[in-house]
Amino acid sequence: MQTNKASLPVMSVQGKVDHPIMSGNGYRVGYDGYGRIPMATGGIIYNYKIGDSCMGIAGDHIEPGVSLKNPVEKENNALQAFACIGNRAKVISGDAKGKEGYVTGKHGGIDHVMGYFDEETLELMTTEDKVLIKACGQGLKLIDHEEIQLMNIDPALFEGLGIVEEEQGIKIPVVTCVPAYLMGSGLGSATTMLGDYDIMTQDAQANKEFGINELHFGDLVMIQDHDNHNGPHYRRGAVSVGIVVHADSYTSGHGPGLAVIMSSRCGSIKPILDPNANIANYLHIK
Repeated sequence: MQTNKASLPVMSVQGKVDHPIMSGNGYRVGYDGYGRIPMATGGIIYNYKIGDSCMGIAGDHIEPGVSLKNPVEKENNALQAFACIGNRAKVISGDAKGKEGYVTGKHGGIDHVMGYFDEETLELMTTEDKVLIKACGQGLKLIDHEEIQLMNIDPALFEGLGIVEEEQGIKIPVVTCVPAYLMGSGLGSATTMLGDYDIMTQDAQANKEFGINELHFGDLVMIQDHDNHNGPHYRRGAVSVGIVVHADSYTSGHGPGLAVIMSSRCGSIKPILDPNANIANYLHIK
């Protein structure tokens, strides 16, 4: 596949480990009517990483690894927009200074960028640490398939996804395909370059039918009849592909979040069903 990767700038963006927050007494009322005080977004998650199950966790919207944010809104917008999944990330402060990992996702609403670091590094990090990211990927194009919009993915990771090029488009490994009607929170956003949107998990039958109960952080998932060129919306025949970036949720209309990496209005992206289609395998994360 021919891309314009040689033309892409590589830019420094930086974030600080974002301490978890809690509003009021912390209660969140779930779709089932129960109130809970769950662990949720932010901080450092030590026991869930890319490749682990994102379902059945006793928390809400759990973000694997390290959650990053900037206190200045405009700077954080740039961090969210320009950091791409697969970008190299380096700790630049504290006891873990010099340790490297990868960007693994972005989460809208809470406005976090998530990163993977190995267990030894996580044990050295604190919520005061800063992480520098070599941002690259926004503006990536397929020269012979410009109807496919690419976003949020590092060029090197993109080339390692096992994509098969065809005359009329591409085929990409995904773990499952989900219908448009299961996509929820995040609809109405002006762009998916700044975050994600959620697979709704409130219907047990749909979860079973489309393999949602078996999803893992980092899985590639195809969304049918959804166009993400200028924010997520229904469009018959369109196709988008996203990566699972955060865990399931108790909240109505929410569930595992997908950060979109490609979209086609004319359906020129076809699935190759593969249970191993996970960025942990492509980035050699164990």
